[in-house]
Amino acid sequence: MKLLGLAVLILFAAFVALTLWRAQARDGRALRDTPPTGEFVTVNGLRVHVQVAGSGPDLVLIHGASGNLRDFTFGLMDRLTPHYRVLAFDRPGLGYSDPLPGGEASLAAQVAVLKAAADQLGATNPLLVGQSYGGSVALAWALDHPAAARVMVSAPSLPWPGGLDITYKLTETALGRAVFVPLASAWLPDRYIARSIDAVFAPQPAPAGYLAYLGLDLTLRQGALSANVQQINSLRPQIVAMEPRLPSLTLPIELVHGDADTIVPLTIHSLPLSQRLPNAHLTVLPGVGHMPHHTNPDAVLDAIDRAAARAGLR
Repeated sequence: MKLLGLAVLILFAAFVALTLWRAQARDGRALRDTPPTGEFVTVNGLRVHVQVAGSGPDLVLIHGASGNLRDFTFGLMDRLTPHYRVLAFDRPGLGYSDPLPGGEASLAAQVAVLKAAADQLGATNPLLVGQSYGGSVALAWALDHPAAARVMVSAPSLPWPGGLDITYKLTETALGRAVFVPLASAWLPDRYIARSIDAVFAPQPAPAGYLAYLGLDLTLRQGALSANVQQINSLRPQIVAMEPRLPSLTLPIELVHGDADTIVPLTIHSLPLSQRLPNAHLTVLPGVGHMPHHTNPDAVLDAIDRAAARAGLR
């Protein structure tokens, strides 16, 4: 029995070592295959990765969960730069932006860092464009800081019923993240990630080459996974806290949402929000899922131009 127990311990130690080695190897592949495409701005000792291009009114792009600024530079950003000076950020802890100290994951803390970086780059009163979780960040930004206008694409904006799926339940605590984040980083198969991407885009297909461009290894690094699950796990109570303040928003607001979005349902978020705020204009895309900035980019570009015109920027 002692020999059996020793063998089990040796096998377990070997598995842990292999898991950590595979997870660390992913970090190296991410830097090699999907290196930073922009510049770095330092805010209170934290590096913030941002890609800046174009000329015109300042426009800030804020990506969603499990992503990075490449989600916008895959196609949308090039269509914006002839008309706007575009700043596409990696949110703290994701892409190549440093995580917030102490595991901080709040919208307010993310906004503080991103706004300070935007200020350093001269974008003190930008048009904010946020997709999915990034729309919630844009909402928090507009509530506390100057912004010319706001465009929310498939974004959580009001409290939703129920909880998150088991993936997030397992990573609510520091112990859960210590166990499951390295396992996910090391062992999640590529085909599982591809199916997850398909589910996010459904019922439309993901564009060819999207996952390779976004960077599988960049998304599955341990630091990015840990920051992402902490941000998502803490989102709903922050949305609840922001809800009473929504009537204070007087800036132009454009909402773009597909009625087939099962990730962030239209009827729970953008539709009732548009009915509460007289300054909000809603564009509903029939049969469209969660990623209209890829599947229906013209509708998103039109919403951005409307927001800019309403704000007197164009």
